Amino acid sequence: QHYYITNNLRHPSRIMSGPKICFVIGGPGSGKGTQCEMLVQKFGVAHFSSGDLLRAEVASGSERGQNLSATMAEGKLVSMDVVIQLLREAVDKSFAEHPDKIILLDGFPREIEQATKFEEKICAATYVLSFECSQEEMTKRLLSRALTSGRVDDNIETIKKRLVTFETATAPVLEHYKAAGRLVNVSAEADKQTIFDNTCKGLGLC
Repeated sequence: QHYYITNNLRHPSRIMSGPKICFVIGGPGSGKGTQCEMLVQKFGVAHFSSGDLLRAEVASGSERGQNLSATMAEGKLVSMDVVIQLLREAVDKSFAEHPDKIILLDGFPREIEQATKFEEKICAATYVLSFECSQEEMTKRLLSRALTSGRVDDNIETIKKRLVTFETATAPVLEHYKAAGRLVNVSAEADKQTIFDNTCKGLGLC
């Protein structure tokens, strides 16, 4: 079974009147980035990641960007409040310009505290899209990518640690949204077109 929709995606009424937020969760090597790009190309959905928003803010040279640059240069983590504020600005702008578009938040939330804070400060997520992929398959894909990427974190020891960290942090998020009836699970162990077709079905886009 390539996908299933938990509890037929029960939507609280307050979600329906605001931005259509879709959290996108998938481990490193699950292919979620590729699927997000395909959704953007076919349906024109909005697509943001917290990492991209942070990098764009730094590149802007704003006072906040300079502070972020200094924080990251010192090896410190950017505060959740700053990340949530950047997401709020991106969501507000996208919703104002295209109120009917789904907004994909790629790789967010990474843990349940982030999900809770987002929903307290911004709005509830309409869907949570989870790309399920075995550790064995993700490891194989990441090792294959390492042959050409030159990324220092694409080695077997680091990959194993990243996968354990991902699963430990995101398991409570998935359980929470499954219980809330907002989780769409899609198997990411197929060719990308099959995964895409099942993603569209899961989100009710086709």
